[in-house]
Amino acid sequence: MIKFFRHIRKDLMETGKTSKYFKYAIGEIVLVVIGILIALQINNWNENRKERLEEQELLTQLESEFQTNLNQLDDKIALRNTILSASLKLLHYIDNPKERHNDSIIKYIGFSVITPTFDPIINDIISSGRVQLLQNKNLKDRLSRWTSEIIQGTEEEKLWVNYVSNYYAPLLLENNLYRSLISHGLKSNITGFFHIDKGVKTTLNLGDSKREVNFSEFLNNSQFESHIAQCAYTTSYINSQALSLRKRLVEIIDLIKEDIE
Repeated sequence: MIKFFRHIRKDLMETGKTSKYFKYAIGEIVLVVIGILIALQINNWNENRKERLEEQELLTQLESEFQTNLNQLDDKIALRNTILSASLKLLHYIDNPKERHNDSIIKYIGFSVITPTFDPIINDIISSGRVQLLQNKNLKDRLSRWTSEIIQGTEEEKLWVNYVSNYYAPLLLENNLYRSLISHGLKSNITGFFHIDKGVKTTLNLGDSKREVNFSEFLNNSQFESHIAQCAYTTSYINSQALSLRKRLVEIIDLIKEDIE
């Protein structure tokens, strides 16, 4: 093709057809420019197609991760509702001694020691720059705020874990309640809430303590009453934060689904 064009130019020059030569040269330049523009357009189309495929892969990955986060959060909210119910039952028993049942007291105290925490999958798309693949600005904005919202929403969880470890659990240890509490927890499979695989049960028989433990009398302990009141309040507050996080999760998942082709 190049030789063909050269032959035409040479023929025009030799025959003295200068004006036709310049017209031809201009036309040739236009054709070259058009060819370059077409090549660039094809290259841009290929790059854009590649980015859209990468975006779809990223969206699918994000949908799976955020759905997993939502499922975990729902489990933690449900568990905290059980803890809150147990705390309110204990406060009721404290206020109404005649309605106390020893087995129920052990079960409810066992729940009051549990400290569930939300540990979501955190994608590194913000720090890695992959977020730029997303075309949905609203989705990008929400993803960029997600990490800070997790920190804000789970801050109280860490404080509660510290409180139970340093203040509430020592009171239970001082009153020799732990063996009976753990034994009852194993029998009722409370630990099943925390297994990686649902339905797995920890098989261990500790037996009840041979020391005399009067759980009903323990409910008259003023420190215990304060701890249970704190448990009820903190669990309720943490769940209110968790529900806000859940709302964010659902909104993000909905935006992701809208963009998945």
